[in-house]
Amino acid sequence: MKLEFLPFDLRLKHTWAIARSATTGGGSDLASVVLVRLSEKSTIGLGEAPTSRRYAQSAAFIQDFLRLVDPDQLSFGDIPGSMAYLDSLAPNHSSAKCALNVALVDGAARQTAQPVYDFLGLGFAENKHLTSYSIGIDTPEMVRRKVAEAAAYPILKLKIGSPGDRENLAALRQVDPKRTVRVDANEGWTTKEEALRQLEWLARDPHIEFVEQPMPASTPLADLAWLKSHSPLPLFADESCQSARDIAGCARCYHGVNVKLIKTAGLTGAGETLRAARQAGLKTMLGCMIETSILITAAAHLAELTDHLDLDGNLLISNDPFAGATADRGALSFASATEKTGLRVKSRNAGPFPANG
Repeated sequence: MKLEFLPFDLRLKHTWAIARSATTGGGSDLASVVLVRLSEKSTIGLGEAPTSRRYAQSAAFIQDFLRLVDPDQLSFGDIPGSMAYLDSLAPNHSSAKCALNVALVDGAARQTAQPVYDFLGLGFAENKHLTSYSIGIDTPEMVRRKVAEAAAYPILKLKIGSPGDRENLAALRQVDPKRTVRVDANEGWTTKEEALRQLEWLARDPHIEFVEQPMPASTPLADLAWLKSHSPLPLFADESCQSARDIAGCARCYHGVNVKLIKTAGLTGAGETLRAARQAGLKTMLGCMIETSILITAAAHLAELTDHLDLDGNLLISNDPFAGATADRGALSFASATEKTGLRVKSRNAGPFPANG
């Protein structure tokens, strides 16, 4: 087995800010990822490790772990054994392990001449799965512009958790009074009383579907459970749900969970977490970071395990080096994917990896 990896900067179409960055006056025009390629004889598997300040996964941190990996200990034919080996190297490092897991699943599915959704026994229904489109924290003028640009998407996700929240929601509604909106607070409210006040305000809008992570994941479970019992809107865990181990606590405190491949160390862990959540009676959603079509498409293969999707990270960038699942008018589709097996992802033009890799 040969392992290659390289950092890659994604250019955002608009400056991106969420509750954590907005409170410090920040925002970003770039998002870094680390791309991974595994190759064994004629089989290639692609993977991706997104960076995240929240989860302390920098590009340097990811690459440091990847340098520890002996690729001869990895095998497309033994994904559980490969993941056990990766876990033996160091704890955490979920983003680097995510990239490797996705590449292993891609290669394994290619070897069986199946798309990943069939390799995993899930299938994929066209014209069924809708992704939301995210509107980051910004000025009301920019929110209006972003909402107008996203006119083709039937579901929006509005990031809140800044002093301008009410003005931004009002700006969104000036452009589109009735579109379905999901709200993501990104741990933005510090007390259960404050969170409840904000939820009661949001609930006055009849077209808000649910709210993600209203309080920090470190909040005592008793406070989160209190908020769930009083909330006028469904609550979804994001930062509170890292893996299947967190599902029992989430069932007490939330109505649903947002599962991301970066948190679960890839497709294998994400599938386990989604199944555990469903068994616990929770609604399920697949989310993302700012990512290329590698990781967005990888997550799309799990769509049949979900009630909701937020797989728009590749739609927010202008230099995606890969093509895979599409989201025309929000509907995830593999109909135009030229690759028929594995992730069904293909490099655009020459691609970022060396041609003779």
